Amino acid sequence: MAVIDASIFEEAGKVMIEKECKEHGKFKEVCWSDSNFYKKFERIGHDGGDTKIQTSEIKKGCPYDCGLCPDHKTMTLLANIDVTNRCNQGCPTCFANALTSGYVYEPSIGQIEKMMTVLRNERPVPCPAIQFAGGEPTTREDFQELVAMAKDFGFSQIQVATNGIKLASSVEYCRRLQEAGLNTVYLQFDGVKSASYMHARGYNALPAKLGAIENCRRAGLTSIVLVPTLIKGVNDDQIGDIVRFASKNLDVIKGVNVQPVSFVGRNTKEERGKQKITIPDFFKLIEEQTNGEIIGDDFYPVPFVMPVSHFVEAWSGRQQVELTVHPHCGAATYIFIKNGNFVPITRFIDVEGLMEFLDSSAKEVNRSKISRLITMKKMLREVPKFVDARRAPTEVNITKMLVDVLRKGSIAATAEFHRNTLFLGVMHFQDPYNIDLERVQRCGIHYAVPDGRIIPFCTYNTIYRPHIEREYCKGRGAI
Repeated sequence: MAVIDASIFEEAGKVMIEKECKEHGKFKEVCWSDSNFYKKFERIGHDGGDTKIQTSEIKKGCPYDCGLCPDHKTMTLLANIDVTNRCNQGCPTCFANALTSGYVYEPSIGQIEKMMTVLRNERPVPCPAIQFAGGEPTTREDFQELVAMAKDFGFSQIQVATNGIKLASSVEYCRRLQEAGLNTVYLQFDGVKSASYMHARGYNALPAKLGAIENCRRAGLTSIVLVPTLIKGVNDDQIGDIVRFASKNLDVIKGVNVQPVSFVGRNTKEERGKQKITIPDFFKLIEEQTNGEIIGDDFYPVPFVMPVSHFVEAWSGRQQVELTVHPHCGAATYIFIKNGNFVPITRFIDVEGLMEFLDSSAKEVNRSKISRLITMKKMLREVPKFVDARRAPTEVNITKMLVDVLRKGSIAATAEFHRNTLFLGVMHFQDPYNIDLERVQRCGIHYAVPDGRIIPFCTYNTIYRPHIEREYCKGRGAI
């Protein structure tokens, strides 16, 4: 592995990355298929403050010194812990490389407890959210115990990334996870047609997905996020159908988070060319497949909402999580359902004006230390000006929901907002062909590993994973 210079440039309306390696030759890849969206998102970016949790020193430079090293600019927003590399599937698209390594990587409860300790000791804000991943986490017999441990540690959001097979097998199992403290099921969901699963998973996994959703519903696990791995020519014709499916199950499905396929070394150049999808491609697909009800301009990059954190911090006096992820890593919007139609939040809220107002209000509070009463009066007076009540869904009080989130800044207030909306996001993880170290340094999704380090998602999956797993494997043999 070597760090090489790369050029990022515009060509025929697309943004390209080009680099040349002495050993492997020249590479030219599409970063973003629409340069206008690239430029729009580029204007929305924030650098975070000192993470104050540096488990490695700068010796060779990024990405050799992960992590987190002093060059990292974003705190841990969501921490992954791979609790096993065993799996009850054998997907060709799996970045975790489950079932192919020939050895078992499965940290002990003690090792996982130490990882959680490191995460909760992060400063200036302890890591708030944890996701158990793998492999398939539910293959561990003690998985319920791990969930309960995370709850005892004080994580406000506890998730599992799962294929749903175990959840589909037992309502009681789902109920036990809910009682242990599991908040969200991050469910692998590639479409509503069996053919998608035959290609991506090797068998028709759709019945298991539907069974898992129903069992979660019956068990009271009412926060499911559907996670499609988006592959051109495989399931890119089903984005609209997936969102429609989610909207009809809004009682338990709270989001769809699309992940365009990331090529982690087991694909040929020809396959990459045929299957690659970038974030603007997703925008085009969602617009076409919802008949323009949802369009690309409804989406904003993650750091767009930084003014919310600034305002809540100024109002409450408590430091908040800073969503300083690189603006080209992903994007999101919120969708309301009105008379069976999709109504993005941008259609009735001036989101850009609201963010400007919150940013200036936060600066005003910090500068003058005006009283909470004056701040609240101003917020109650000004926030409704950014809402077009004529276009807003009548089933919910949008202004009250916004004010509650800003005033309380709590998990409960945010959860109330999520109960009435469908989150729609896209996150394009990097692979060896398009990796950009500026994005790495602003990564907010990290892996905690047994040696005490915290490693950014994309460098873990492109560089570090096999070394960590081999070092801490239980021994070779069948998985």
